[in-house]
Amino acid sequence: MLTDMPLLPRARAHLSAHALTHNLGALSGLAGVPLLLPVKANAYGHGLAQVLAVTRELPSVWGYAVATPMEAAELCALKPGKPVLLLTPADEGETRELADLGVLLGVSTPEEAAALPSHARVHLKVDTGMNRLGVRPEQAAQLGRLLAGRGQLAGLYTHLASADDPDLGSARRQLELFAAVQAEFPGMLAHAANGAGVLSFGPLPGMALARPGLASYGYAAPHLAQVLPLRPVMTLTARVGAVHTVRAGESVSYGGLWTAQRDTQAATVQVGYADGYPRNATGQAQMLVQGQRRAVLGRVCMDQLMLDVSGLDVKPGDWLEVWGEASVHPGEVARWGGLAEYELLTGVGNRVERVLD
Repeated sequence: MLTDMPLLPRARAHLSAHALTHNLGALSGLAGVPLLLPVKANAYGHGLAQVLAVTRELPSVWGYAVATPMEAAELCALKPGKPVLLLTPADEGETRELADLGVLLGVSTPEEAAALPSHARVHLKVDTGMNRLGVRPEQAAQLGRLLAGRGQLAGLYTHLASADDPDLGSARRQLELFAAVQAEFPGMLAHAANGAGVLSFGPLPGMALARPGLASYGYAAPHLAQVLPLRPVMTLTARVGAVHTVRAGESVSYGGLWTAQRDTQAATVQVGYADGYPRNATGQAQMLVQGQRRAVLGRVCMDQLMLDVSGLDVKPGDWLEVWGEASVHPGEVARWGGLAEYELLTGVGNRVERVLD
C-alpha cells in the first residue's frame, strides 16, 4: 500500500528551538513579566506541536493565546500544562465545552457574559482604540463587576493598534484608558503589550503578562529591530526535483516571462505558492545556493519554481535553503511578494513538513 512506502517530503520548515527560546527569554526579560504566547494560526505557521514542545517547560511562557475554539481544543489535546486563552468570542454552543477544557474565554459584551456556563473563567477584553473587539472603557467596570461577582473574572486585556508606529502617542492613550479600567480591579491580572508594545515600552506598570506574537518568532518593525537581537525561528528548505538545460532563446514557466540569453542550467525546486512561497515574488526572487545568490526564473508555480544553477554542482534530490537567517532573510522574501512577515509565515502550507532542530 502507498501508506507503507517511505514517502519523502518535498519541503521542510526547520524550526530552531534555540532561536525560539532566545527570543522568548529576551522579550520576557525586556517586558519584566512572563509571556502569554500567541500560537494562533498553527503558531504563526511554525507548527503548534513543535512550538509547544519547546515552550511547555519554559519559565518565560505563562500560557498560550489562540484565535478560534478549534485552535483551543487542538492545543488542549496536546496537554500544554499551562493556561490557554481564547482571544475571540466563542459561540454560545461552544462555551461549555471550552470551559470544561479549562480554556479561559475572552469576553467583550453583556450578551457573551450571559451565555457563559457558571464554571467559565474569563478575561475581559477592553477596547481602547483598536475597534475590533472589546467593551468600551466607560462600560468595562460594570461588566467586569458582573463577572467578578460570579467568580468568573480572571483577567483584563486590551490590544495596542499602533505600538509599531514611531509616534507612540496613540498607544500611550490606549494604555491610559486601560489603566483607568485596571484601577477598578486592583490586583487583577492584566496584559496589553504585543511584540511592538514590548519593544517600544519595555516594562509597563500594572501588567502581569505580555503577548508578543510575531516578535516571538523573530521579527520586528525596522525601527524596533535593534532593541533586541531577535532571531528568525524558521528556515525553509526544499528538494530539487530535476535539473535541465534551458537553451538560449527558450522561455521558462507560465507566460514566458523569462527568456534565456544563453544556455542556462535550471533546477526545478519542489516548493511553490501552495507551500507559502509568494507568487508575486516572480521577477525578483532569489535563493542562496552554495554561497551564491541565484535568480528564480520565470513565474513561481503552485508546486515548484525554477532556479538558475549554472556552473554549480546541483542535482536531483539535493536540499536547498529557500529562506532562513543564514541565507535569504524571510523578510526579504515577504517584501518581494508584497507581504508582511505575518502573511508569509502563516501562509506556509500544511504539506510542508515541520522539523524541530
